[in-house]
Formats: sequence, structure tokens, C-alpha cells
Amino acid sequence: MRNPFTMKKKNHRPADEIQDLQFFGEYGGVNPSISDSATYTFLRAQTMLETFEGKTDACYLYSRHSSPSTHYLSTAIARMENTESALATASGMGAITSVIMHLAKAGDHIVTARTIYGGTYAFLKNFLPKFGVDVSFVDITKPEKVAEAIRPNTKMIYTEVLSNPLLEVADIPALSKIAKKHNIPLVVDNTFTPLIFTPARLGADIVIHSLTKFINGMNDMVGGVVCGTEEFIEDLRNVNDGAAMLLGPVMDSLRAAEVLKNLHTLPVRMVKHSQNAMFLAENLEKEGLKIKYPGLASHPQHETFKKMMNPEFGFGGMLTIDLETSERANRFMERLQQKNVGYLAVSLGFYKTLFNAPGKGTSSEIPEEEQKEMGLSEGMVRMSVGLDFDIRRTLAKIKEILSEMQPEKSL
Repeated sequence: MRNPFTMKKKNHRPADEIQDLQFFGEYGGVNPSISDSATYTFLRAQTMLETFEGKTDACYLYSRHSSPSTHYLSTAIARMENTESALATASGMGAITSVIMHLAKAGDHIVTARTIYGGTYAFLKNFLPKFGVDVSFVDITKPEKVAEAIRPNTKMIYTEVLSNPLLEVADIPALSKIAKKHNIPLVVDNTFTPLIFTPARLGADIVIHSLTKFINGMNDMVGGVVCGTEEFIEDLRNVNDGAAMLLGPVMDSLRAAEVLKNLHTLPVRMVKHSQNAMFLAENLEKEGLKIKYPGLASHPQHETFKKMMNPEFGFGGMLTIDLETSERANRFMERLQQKNVGYLAVSLGFYKTLFNAPGKGTSSEIPEEEQKEMGLSEGMVRMSVGLDFDIRRTLAKIKEILSEMQPEKSL
């Protein structure tokens, strides 16, 4: 019987897939033409009827269903992620909520990581119970805990490969074995680590991204994508009961065209993000700071990361610094911005370094007692390291700031 979820290609190289992308514009342009239409015309009424019934390929009906621009982008991301198909959405949360709502119904159960993006946590913890869906939050770095949490009514395992904000690493092959044993899908958010991991090759069934972050890289739009088999993506788009169709998280054609153009530079950008983050992590750890970065041997899941990664792209652009108190974290971030190291802002994957204290920001949806239990310190600063050409100059600025703070507390 055919697996309704991810079907994988052999000998897949994600950077090659991006380098070989070739979509011509309808008038021969080197960029695809942007489809600036909400609805599309038909030459025959019968063709419109068949399109509504999903019996025709390459026919566009209405932009909430699909458009040429979103189709180009979805095809490109599917190639990168080694899945048969993909569906671009208006936001990362649009992708996440559509998948979860499509797979789970009243009386069902979901197993998920205890440390995930605050918006995802709030949806699973606070929103889904209204619809009779139960959720168990577990330490995703311990597959045995995941296995113990599975129930007869469990409908999926949901995780991030590299968790937000604690940078915990999920063992995707181990989780895949558990999911397959119970015949449920493993849903993986790969937002922090595009190209670095290919979750479908590691055993994930459905892969999600917030396109807003590294993939687009410009912080000038919001978008998301769901990757999976043709069968699953068509189910999501079904006009009668597809969550992505009926909830309406449609991506604008202009935004889709912009993301597609930026996708071509993603391999180069991810290498530089990783190089810069590794340089800062190694040198700041030498200064005695509490650094968490998966490229460091001190990271608890360093070896797990290494066995899954596509090594040419490094360990990613995300690191955390624990300054122990919110006062010190706030002062540190303000000085970073004043000295033009980057911006005190949420989000990540930008060409400038972005930093925030997630306990009071991107993870504020998680109650304080749960933050403490999972090890989220009030003094933790999450940094998305940018594309600085001279990263040594950046390090010198950071060390100068730390030196200014030295009298307050020894570092």
C-alpha cells in the first residue's frame, strides 16, 4: 500500500535542486511572470467544472486554490525539501495550523515538543482544546519519552528539528521509527535549518517552514509552506474539506514571486550565517559566557545534529547567550543595537543580526513556571546571526559591550 505521506527521491542534493531551478516568464523573461489575478478564465464551461472536481492539471481557477506564482514557489520548495509537492501559505502559522487542523479532529491526541515556537505552543495548548483535541508536551530530545506518550488516538508527532528558542535537537530518524510503528505522520518544522537538514530524507512525513525567515531572508514579507506527497497536498487543497482551502491562508502572487527570487541565494546565505554564528559561538564561549550553539561540542545534542546534517551548510545561524537576569539581557541587547551590531527585534534569518529575550518575547505565550522547567532563563538572549562580511569586527564590538558590563558582574 502506498504511503499517503512523504515519498523521497534518491541521491537528493538540496543545493543542486535550487541551482537547477529554471522557470521562464511567459514572454521569455529570466524571472517567471507574476500572475496578478484573483480569478482565471476558461474557454469551455466543462473545463471549469472538471477543475472544481480536481480532474484537471495546470488549470487555474481562483487564487485561493492556486496561482502560477504560488505554484512556481511551491514546486521549488518541494524540490529543495525532497518531497513530491508543496503548498505555499500566507504565513508560517497558516502552514502549521492548516496541517494540524487537517490531521486532527475532536477526540484525537497529538504528541509534541515541550520547546517550540510560542505561537505554535499557544495554538496547541490553548486553541486546540476548544475543539476537543488533547496535546502532550514532552522532551523531544528523549525518544523514549515520545514513545511513552503515544496513545491509541494519537494522530501525529509534531516537532521542530532545532527548537525555538532553546536550540534543542530532535532525532528525526528515531522519531520517524516511532511514528511508523504507530502508523502516524511525523510533522517537522524546519524553519531554523533550511538546507542544513532535509527532514524528508531523515524520515519526516510532512515538512513545514516559515518562509518569512531564512528562506526569504529579507524580513519584508510573511509566508509559509507545507511540503509532502501530492496526495497529502491535494487533500489540504480539497474544496470540500481541505483545511488549507477552507481556512484560506493564501499567499499573494507578488510575495510568492519575491520569495522565489530570494530562494536562489539561500545556499550562499546559509553557509555565511553558519560561518558567522560558529565564529561568535566559539569565541564567546572562550570568554566564559553560557553559549548554546549546536556547532559546539558543549551542546547536549551536538552529535545528533552532526549525524543528520548536510555538512556543507554548517550548524546554522542561531545561538543563545544566557546572561542570567533580564536586566543584564536588556542592557546587553540595547547596547548591541546602539553599536550597530544588529536590531533588537523578533524574527530571524535576516541579513542583519536580530536578537531578543524570548522569555518575554517570542516565547511569552509559555507560562513562566513552564519556562523555568524547560530551562528558559529570563536572561537568555536569542541571536539570529547575520551576514556580516567582517565578523571579527562584530566580535570586537560584542566584547567591548561585555567589558562595559564587567563591573556589574564578572563574566
